Order: sequence, then structure tokens, then C-alpha cells
Amino acid sequence: MEKIVYNSEPTLSMFHRCDSFVRGVMGPVGSGKSVACCMEILQRACRQSPNKDGIRKSRWAIIRNTYGELKTTTIKTWQDWVPDIICPIVYDTPIRGKTDIKQKDGTRVQLEVLFIALDRPQHARKLLSLEITGAWINEAREIPKAVLDVLSTRLNRYPKLSDGGASWSGIIMDTNPPDEDHWWYRFAEEETPENWKFFQQPPALLVHPDSGYIPNPNAENISHHKKRYGYYLDMIPGKTAEWIKVYVLGQYGSVMDGKPVYPEYNDSFHCAKTELAPIVNLPLIIGFDFGLTPSCVVCQITARGVLRVLDEIISENMGVKQFMRDLFMPFITTRYKEFYESGNICIVGDPAGNQRTQADDSITCFTEIQRFGFYCESADSNAFITRRESVAAFMTRMDGTPSFQLSSRCKWLRKGFLGGYKYTRVQVIGDERFKDMPDKNMYSHIQDALQYVAMRASRGNIITNKRDSNSENIESRSAWSM
Repeated sequence: MEKIVYNSEPTLSMFHRCDSFVRGVMGPVGSGKSVACCMEILQRACRQSPNKDGIRKSRWAIIRNTYGELKTTTIKTWQDWVPDIICPIVYDTPIRGKTDIKQKDGTRVQLEVLFIALDRPQHARKLLSLEITGAWINEAREIPKAVLDVLSTRLNRYPKLSDGGASWSGIIMDTNPPDEDHWWYRFAEEETPENWKFFQQPPALLVHPDSGYIPNPNAENISHHKKRYGYYLDMIPGKTAEWIKVYVLGQYGSVMDGKPVYPEYNDSFHCAKTELAPIVNLPLIIGFDFGLTPSCVVCQITARGVLRVLDEIISENMGVKQFMRDLFMPFITTRYKEFYESGNICIVGDPAGNQRTQADDSITCFTEIQRFGFYCESADSNAFITRRESVAAFMTRMDGTPSFQLSSRCKWLRKGFLGGYKYTRVQVIGDERFKDMPDKNMYSHIQDALQYVAMRASRGNIITNKRDSNSENIESRSAWSM
């Protein structure tokens, strides 16, 4: 058998030396993360204390999000470094492999690995009968937090205490960077639990202001690529800045499949690096999308026609009355108190909000909003093309500064612009085709709300409810013109 030599890179060496219960390593594509996890399992198996019979026993679960990726990617990497002659794979349920290696000291290493596909929270029940020493979550950004939670309860169960117990037990994880709303980001960057440790590898390339993308002398695993830095430089053409940011620079970001609804959106150009503050005396235009996932977006339009997107509120499984009472009112009366008290607010909503409910034909979404003291009008149209073009028009217009400005507070809108709000690919052979309408998903509702605002803002003469301070009555209306 050909001798296989593994030399760990600096970040991965620190990963191997760490004994934390949960360890994660994040980096660019092709940086050696998965190989390091394979070697970590083998090393831990060899360092397991022998039982009275001189056998070093351990059992690991290796998790990937889908069966296809488990088979073609994770298992392939494992077999490249732990070949069949050492650990033959049996394609059963679950897929498993076993090693029985004699050590120089006369002990034997008996390692069992179980390959399991888990991509949904409900799949976590597949783990409930496991008794394992450790677990490797491969490409952790694709795995729900619920899987990690259940895995933590199945550890340190093999070998049994009567058979010596585990010398070390825990979870190792590797991943390409997820977005900033992911559980990985929260635990790695904001509130790292006790006895957890995260490692981040250097970017493969650096961004030079004049030369563009250049090799990073501190990049890891370069020697294992035949073209060395060319492996990464070849990836650059035809890719979006966000894709490069994630897969080459190894930074947190959003990369989605499908065709984005707004190719006009340029994140570095349209998204502010900081939160946008409201401009005093300029009306707030608040767009509403209804249904069982009410959402709203808070905007302003300047005299020069710049659409400033300040804030967003997202909900799930609630009616508009509950949304107004529990989310919107506490938000608007605190963050935008001055605008609320002066009544300098215009609300525009989905035209479907004028439809009466079956339970009470006198109630509509608009009347529910009006009961809280706001002037509310129906959007000009619900035709998708009209709605999309109204937002795109602001994105493509320039007058010294962008005519579309997105606050850093608007995380769901931003993720939608970066590909979450998309047209689904049509499964046909040959041509790359997409549906005419975007997906209805977690990003689409807030996008709808923004489209209602953009249509209303584009024609000016914003009507607000400049109500009397002693009354919630909205009969008095004032007009403001661009």
C-alpha cells in the first residue's frame, strides 16, 4: 500500500491540539478542512486508552446533509486518506466502516465509523439510538442546529465504562462560511459556549485595490493543489463578489442557487456599511405584506428621489392584528417615536388587504391597521413585473450617490437581494431556464412589502396621518410632495 503522509497546516494544527468538547474549523473551499477532520478521527482512535484486552475502541458518526453528498464527497475524502485496505466501507443502513489495526505497542485500534445523512431538524431522530465516542459534522452550515443538539446527548457512550470508557469524547465540525444569521456565526462570533472552540483559516486570495485578487502568502493547503494559487484564481471569472467572498476569501456571506430577481443590486454599492438613521421631518413610508406571515419595511424618499430603506419587521404564523399589537406598535413607538407622535407616517399595503374576512365581513387588513391610528392606502398594483421594476428603477438610477440605499439593519432584505429572493430553475435538459415568478419563501414577503413602497414613493404626494395629539382619529390628513 502506498504510504500516505499528512502534514497539518498552522490553523489545523491548532485544531488538532485542542481538546474542547465542540470544535469547528471554517475556511475557503479546498483548504484541507475535511481531510483534517478525517485525520482527527484516526488520531483520536489511536490515542484512545486500551481496555484490559489491549483494544482501543471508538465509534464515530460522520454527518452530511444529503445522501448524495455523503457518498460522493464525504466518503470519498475519507477513503482517500483511510483507504479500504484499512477501513472497508459497507453500503448498508447506515453506511459504515471498521478498522482493526495493530499498533507497535501491541495494542489494537478498533474504530467504527457510521456515515449518516441529516439535513432537516426532524431527521435528528435517526441519532436517538446511537452510542458513540465522537461525531464529525461535515459542511456544518448545511446542518440544522437541532442535529447538533441531539448529537451532544449521544456522545461518551462508547466504549462503555466497564470497557474502559472514552479517553475523549466530543464533536468536530468543518464548513465553508455560512451567513451571519446561521447558528455557527452566533456561537463562533457572539456567544461561544463554554468548552467550545472555533478556528478560522486565512483567505486563499487577498483583494488588492489596484491588482484585484492576488495570492495570500498565508493561505493554507496551497501545496496540495497542482496549480497552486491558480486553483483559486481560475475560480474568479464569472463569479459574483459574494460567491468569491465565501468560497475564496473564506468570509461569512450568502450564496444561493437560482436566478436572483434583482441582478441590478450591487451589495457594495447599495448596502450601507452602517445603520441608516431616519431624516427628521421626512415622512416614513411603511410597506405591508399580509397573509399569515405579515412583514413590513420602513423607508423614506428624499427630495432628490433617493429611496432609503431603514428597517424591516418579519413575522411568522400570526394575523395582522397580532402583528400590529405585538411587533409593529412596540417597534414604531420606540425606534420611531417622533414620527409616531407627529403622525408623519404613510402605510401602503398589498391590495389584497382590502378583502374582507369570512369570519367578519366588516374587517380587512387595512381596517385592522386603521384601528391602531394609521392612515393606510392600497398599493397601485399587484402585478409582479410592475412591482419588480419599481424597485429596480431606484437601483439603476444615480445622482452622485445611489438612488437606492439599504440600511445594514435590513438583514432579510439583503439576503433576498443576494439570491434568497430568486426564480427557481426549471428542470429541463440543455437550456438554463427559470420560472417567471419568484419563489414564495422566507425572503419573498419582505420583498413584496418593499415593492409596494417603491411604487408609492415613485409618484410622490405622500399622504400621512398628521393626527391630533389627543386623538387616535385619522380623519385629518396632510400631504407631502417630493
